[in-house]
Amino acid sequence: MRALGRFDANSLVNFYCGKLIQWFHCNPTPPTFLFSQRVYYISLEFYMGRTLQNTMVNLGLQNACDEAMYQIGLDIEELEEMEEDAGLGNGGLGRLAACFLDSMASLGLAAYGYGMRYEFGIFNQKIHDGWQMEEADDWLRYGNPWEKARPEYMLPVHFYGHVEHTDEGTKWVNTQLVFALPYDTPVPGYGNNAVNTMRLWSAKAPNDFNLQEFNVGDYIQAVLDRNLAENISRVLYPNDNFFEGKELRLKQEYFVVAATLQDIVRRYKASKFGSREAVRTSFDSFPDKVAIQLNDTHPSLAIPELMRIMVDEEKMPWEKAWDVLVKTCAYTNHTVLPEALERWPVDLLSTLLPRHLEIIYEINRRHLDNVSRKFPGDLDRLRRMSLIEEEGGKRVNMAHLCIVGSHAVNGVARIHSDIIKTTCFRDFWELEPSKFQNKTNGITPRRWLVLCNPGLADIIAERIGEDFIRDLSQLRKLEKSLNDDSFIRDVAKVKQENKQKFAAYLEKEYKVKINLASIFDVQVKRIHEYKRQLLNCLHVITYYNRIRKEPQKHFVPRTVMIGGKAAPGYHMAKMIIKIITAVGDVINNDPVIGDRLKFIFLENYRVSLAEKVVPAADLSEQISTAGTEASGTGNMKFMLNGALTIGTMDGANVEMAEEAGEENLFIFGMRVEDVDEMDKKGYNAQEYYDRIPELKQAIDQLSSGYFSPRDPNLFKDVVNMLMHHDRFKVFADYEDYMHAQDKVNQLYKNSKEWTKKVIMNIAGSGKFSSDRTIAEYAKDIWGVHPSLAKLAAPNEPRT
Repeated sequence: MRALGRFDANSLVNFYCGKLIQWFHCNPTPPTFLFSQRVYYISLEFYMGRTLQNTMVNLGLQNACDEAMYQIGLDIEELEEMEEDAGLGNGGLGRLAACFLDSMASLGLAAYGYGMRYEFGIFNQKIHDGWQMEEADDWLRYGNPWEKARPEYMLPVHFYGHVEHTDEGTKWVNTQLVFALPYDTPVPGYGNNAVNTMRLWSAKAPNDFNLQEFNVGDYIQAVLDRNLAENISRVLYPNDNFFEGKELRLKQEYFVVAATLQDIVRRYKASKFGSREAVRTSFDSFPDKVAIQLNDTHPSLAIPELMRIMVDEEKMPWEKAWDVLVKTCAYTNHTVLPEALERWPVDLLSTLLPRHLEIIYEINRRHLDNVSRKFPGDLDRLRRMSLIEEEGGKRVNMAHLCIVGSHAVNGVARIHSDIIKTTCFRDFWELEPSKFQNKTNGITPRRWLVLCNPGLADIIAERIGEDFIRDLSQLRKLEKSLNDDSFIRDVAKVKQENKQKFAAYLEKEYKVKINLASIFDVQVKRIHEYKRQLLNCLHVITYYNRIRKEPQKHFVPRTVMIGGKAAPGYHMAKMIIKIITAVGDVINNDPVIGDRLKFIFLENYRVSLAEKVVPAADLSEQISTAGTEASGTGNMKFMLNGALTIGTMDGANVEMAEEAGEENLFIFGMRVEDVDEMDKKGYNAQEYYDRIPELKQAIDQLSSGYFSPRDPNLFKDVVNMLMHHDRFKVFADYEDYMHAQDKVNQLYKNSKEWTKKVIMNIAGSGKFSSDRTIAEYAKDIWGVHPSLAKLAAPNEPRT
């Protein structure tokens, strides 16, 4: 490829992206979509990754673009590598939202994604001397060719002020004004001519922001203070499964829902009989025309905000407004970890959103009256079910608000949905069992097979045709090829080619020589104690000790890779990264070990890196403590791309084992009921340490400074946590995990049998398409009907 400076390269990316954007404007979604019910998916995170290649895949232009680039002397893969990731999410929740947008467009649903246009997305992770350092993700520095600013739809959002109750109704006055400027990104469906929209809001200060509060001499400061308003959309909070109750975060959450609901109401009112002139004045048909899905509790303020609009502005009676709201809204729960559940202080809400706090109190009063009627005299139940928690300062439990204000509440895997009904939301389930549903997560096969693993997609298409790309359940047909030697060889060959490509990347980036005959053992996800990267690390140390003990013995070679970001304020997660890098430094430079074991930390794990590592993995590590991972979606990506899973019976692993056959996964460890039983009797880490010599050796090495000779006490805090304060019971599953890893080694020696299990996993992964997930949401929650039909090209522009 001809030499290009970074600026010129980005100009080139923008040029070709611009050509595709022109296609969107010439080929909009047909007008037939205009009058159907619309789905609004509200999420504070959309982890989109790169867009160019995904767009070419969905439009069927990849080969044509590749050839055109080749003709002018350019390599399309190098061009694709120049595009910045749109990292507007932390992990699974944000990536799920991105997959859902793809599926909603591909299923022909009239759907919109609404969120925040963060100027800085998830931080770039740099590893210096084994420690994580964060760098700002200035992803917009060269512009974003996929988005189009829509200033004509800019909307006001209010904060602070106070409430006045007058004869004309309740008024929220003396507020601080911020404008929400929308940016639209097209979301093309796969091969169906449908294009949906993701609308992200950016904060803009009004021209008179703070000016009236200053005299002439403070004019400069007043203009500079515009940043106070525009900071709302400045940066994504980098926490995953952890709640941080900062005022700026609450502002972000309200900013998104306030702008979005104004947009929804505007579109609803302007759509009467398809006429721009006729305006709906009644909200009676609102639930028939509008479906709002709340992606976790982050957009929970949509509930009091929609009530405020209907009661204060539209002058609807409370009872009627509440009926409309509940029929319109639905809530997806993503976690049962107590530290992740949002609980906003009443004092903060009182200052920032005083009218919304009043509405929440009224919702709570009526809700508790209802509970009292159903369960008379049960005061403790009233305390547990209140939206307002009293202990440790008054707080609003946002999950409770979402449940009360929604007609449907769903978990994201069957085991997770069962847990929320029997544990944290049991009282609500007993009150309204019909509300609770399960919608097992999925992934889009366009990005996570066709785009990232074209070799595998091609050999599957040769066997069963290409229809599986839009109907992943057709992968079941591959079971007929289970004993076909030529297909087994083809699958093994594709995997080896992917490993070679990724090994070249590793050697270039990390200067570590990779043994291509080794098991590529991968755990990539956010660094968190419940995901138990430490358990993986203990296995690596144990394997290292075994090789050191018997260096002449044959060991199945391993290349173990762990990747993921730690929240900047999460000390233990950062220590886990330091342990991984320190252990890797010792192992990778030990001449006794040679190429039989390598341990690599994958720096700056993100969507574009996932697209490289997932197709190359042999073994997928999904080893969270049973009952802690709501679903997982990385597990599905690895399964679809021909990696075998070693994992606990947690999240979607349970359903993956059902679909592929438990004998085709390496399942180990405690089940949920075992963890519950251990919680009752007490977990004693010392007992395992004393009983299992290999575990004791590994822990003693960490404690004594074997892997940190310059600072022997470096990992004492981690060891102390594992020995005395481990909520996630690493030692309890250690022994069974080692046995499962031994089974992995045994099977890997038999390439044919390993590949047959790979085929069974691929054949069983059809359930885990996000198309199936969205079809279930559409049928069971939104009341809309997906279509796989290809739409005719439009004759007129969309209005």
